[in-house]
Amino acid sequence: MRPLTAPQADDVRQALLIAERRSGLRFGLFLGEPEDGRRHFAERLHAALGEEADDAVVVLVDLNGRGLEIVTGQNARRRLSDGTCRMVAMSMATAFGAGDLVGGLLHGIAALGEQATARR
Repeated sequence: MRPLTAPQADDVRQALLIAERRSGLRFGLFLGEPEDGRRHFAERLHAALGEEADDAVVVLVDLNGRGLEIVTGQNARRRLSDGTCRMVAMSMATAFGAGDLVGGLLHGIAALGEQATARR
């Protein structure tokens, strides 16, 4: 997959901000090639948020390895179950598979934000 254009990156940043404002959770996104395996790298990124980690959601998209991980903190997990994250991840993966990286990101981030808000 190709990297994001500047306008696409702006759209994704805006989606992250909206999800944060609506839900009260911190959202982070990593696009690229993870080191030491996707899950381990995503968990390290999440842990690097320090005190904010409990209320955070990190989405990692491995562009070359065609993989996706969603990591939630302890408080965020109360509002975003593993099942919800799996459903969102499947939806994102479907869009990515069809070549729609930006659409998948925007939809997935919005869905996570909405689900977290609904369970607030």
